[in-house]
Amino acid sequence: MNRNKQWLLDKLGPSDDLEHRTMRSAELEAEILFISNVCDNNIIRDEIISPFFHMKSLHEYENYLLSFPRSGKPASNVDALSKITAGYVAVMIEDRFVLFHAAQIKAAALSDAQVEATIQGPQTSFSEHIDTNINLIRVRYQTNSLRVESREIGRLSKTRLCLLYDDLQVDHEVLERIKQTIDEIKVDTLQSVNELHLFLTKQKFTIFPIFVSTERPDRTIVNLSQGKVILLLEGTPFVLIMPVVFFDFYSSMDDNYQMSLVSYFLVYLRYLALFLSLVLPASYVALTAYNPEIFRVQLALSIAGSRASVPYPAYVEVLLMLILMELLLEASIRLPKSVGSTATTVGGLILGQAATSAGLISNIMIIIVSTVAISNFVVPINSMSFAMRIMKYPLILMASVLGITGVVLGLISMIAYMTHLRSFGVPYLRLYFYRK
Repeated sequence: MNRNKQWLLDKLGPSDDLEHRTMRSAELEAEILFISNVCDNNIIRDEIISPFFHMKSLHEYENYLLSFPRSGKPASNVDALSKITAGYVAVMIEDRFVLFHAAQIKAAALSDAQVEATIQGPQTSFSEHIDTNINLIRVRYQTNSLRVESREIGRLSKTRLCLLYDDLQVDHEVLERIKQTIDEIKVDTLQSVNELHLFLTKQKFTIFPIFVSTERPDRTIVNLSQGKVILLLEGTPFVLIMPVVFFDFYSSMDDNYQMSLVSYFLVYLRYLALFLSLVLPASYVALTAYNPEIFRVQLALSIAGSRASVPYPAYVEVLLMLILMELLLEASIRLPKSVGSTATTVGGLILGQAATSAGLISNIMIIIVSTVAISNFVVPINSMSFAMRIMKYPLILMASVLGITGVVLGLISMIAYMTHLRSFGVPYLRLYFYRK
């Protein structure tokens, strides 16, 4: 009995949500073993613990437990292990196990994903309650190697922080580095995982995010199986995934739910959108102002004709329209949802038409700005979308100084900078991060 119990404890722990309790009455003694985040504490209290103190013998108590429909004795230790991770309580009576079903799925508090939508995948997102989020992960990732470690962060807020990882898949050197970095954080209050992202980032002025923030349980579970560490924070529906590589930001969960050819097409489409959003405005400036000989004659004359009434250089025209587009995007976020999309759509149409009619911008500039705006929204992870919105402007600056040579140098510099980045020791431009 002790050997079987110790085997279960070794396989399930150490984990902060693993509960091992001893029940003692005047003459009887039994033990219970369960995972608190997947079991209903009310069921455990009312159906397991309270009746124990009213029983006259352990045999009577065992028969009482076995009278429930989904209760039974395990076929082996492995069977007991798999059922405990699925929400059963192991009641240890002398040299015997009784498994009592007490699973709880906290689905009532969940809502649909708002930021990362999918067409055919699961629609639920995390909630702002950390125990509900752990329950959601435990129910969908039923492995005994899943570990939960709790911490308290914030001198004033005392915010609960949980680390989740698969002990068999995780790189323990990376894990220790993450724990050490978290323990070094000294802050008064902490309310968001993106705020936590700032404290965990060693490069304080980096543009590119080195952690993935997601609201999707399915993305979280996929990354757990790949050996990554998940950070959950009380009071926010987003979790932090680390370490990550650049290509994780252009991976959508729809890629896993579509046929392979469709998935490859969508992935290539996203990288095409990345290229357009970065290069198109800078290329317009370079080719219009410095290198018009690259165009065919007809296209060069068409662009020159559309810009005949524009009173300032191409880079001023591009910056003006891009900044106005950024203002429209910010306005759509700040306005009430009932009027935000309508107001920004109408405002953009009126503004573009009026600016073109007044000769302040060219017709082709409207096409370029619209293409760039659409391409920015293709990025599955919002934090990378912000980074790419910023990176356009250094490229435009270099294009206005050096022409097409400046665009090429700017792209080389950006790639060199990203090559230097690390996410807890993992190279940022590594093709994938998967540890078997």
